Amino acid sequence: MRRAVCPGSFDPITNGHLDIIGRASKLYDVVHVAVMINKSKQGLFTIDERMRLIERVTAEFGNVVVEAFHGLLVDFCKERDIPAIVKGLRAVSDFDYELQMAQMNHGLSGVETLFVPTNPTYSFLSSSLVKEVAAYGGDVSHLVPAEVLGELTERLAAR
Repeated sequence: MRRAVCPGSFDPITNGHLDIIGRASKLYDVVHVAVMINKSKQGLFTIDERMRLIERVTAEFGNVVVEAFHGLLVDFCKERDIPAIVKGLRAVSDFDYELQMAQMNHGLSGVETLFVPTNPTYSFLSSSLVKEVAAYGGDVSHLVPAEVLGELTERLAAR
């Protein structure tokens, strides 16, 4: 069984994330979406909320498993016998950082990293940018799945 992981904080998941996960789901039998737990950061959504949203918007793929993780991604991969990490690249600046991470991960465990160029439609997109634009009342409906938009709008209105 061919397995890969798409890691991230996904706070919230965007159409760019969904594009990478969907493309990975066509290449692998099982795609694990690993939601990073960073105790030093306070996210807009809790880990459980992020996982629930990701499960809803990836259900159509049929081969995505959503899990939380804390610690080294290579340990997550070892525990689940996952030989590949799939990462989207938006720009050359992403490549510099991601190449270092890929080389470190390979050196630590032999896990391979596959870089997928982001769809140009989403090349500027990040969760942080979505939250910032939405917080100021900007229209982000074309940047996140409808389920996420509803919860994002509610959460920001409650702040």
